[in-house]
Amino acid sequence: MAVVARTSTIERKTSETDIRCTLNIDGRGEADVDTGIGFFDHMLKSFAKHGLFDLQLSVKGDLYVDCHHTIEDTGIVLGEAIKAAVGDKKSIRRYGDIILPMDEALILCAIDLSGRPYLVFDGQFSSDSVGYFDTQMVKEFFYAVSYSAGMNLHIKQMSGDNDHHIIEGMFKAFAKALDEAVTKDTRIKTVLSTKGSL
Repeated sequence: MAVVARTSTIERKTSETDIRCTLNIDGRGEADVDTGIGFFDHMLKSFAKHGLFDLQLSVKGDLYVDCHHTIEDTGIVLGEAIKAAVGDKKSIRRYGDIILPMDEALILCAIDLSGRPYLVFDGQFSSDSVGYFDTQMVKEFFYAVSYSAGMNLHIKQMSGDNDHHIIEGMFKAFAKALDEAVTKDTRIKTVLSTKGSL
């Protein structure tokens, strides 16, 4: 029997952004991303590559204002896409974690696909932006993803002083932890919860 890939397509249009996202969590790490923010594109492509997710993402946002709406709304849509692609959560491992090095930066990321949204974020940046990406938007992005996906997400910077390395480490660590959490385990016959549902 052929295995059907877990995919989703989410569209969201407001007066501030127009977003279309297609996600395959059983992919090969291929990405076609255009948000209008070069560094953000780089981070999302890294997320796809290191999580082995196929990601097609088109974002048109009000960048003449600033990058806030574009980045936050992309997080909302990506979180919705993750939730939809995972589906009923039967047989998935549910939890994923990693401590990931990126040169001098060391990032811890842990995920529980519990259905209960919560973000714990511990990161410090020394500059206001990397390219046209405001560093204060890193937390806002992961907050949006965690709440729209319904995941408990912890991201902690354990070391690092280069903002590019720290942020890229966070996106890669998030990808690796998510890949582990969505992986199916043949020993898990229903959902990994004593309550019987997630």
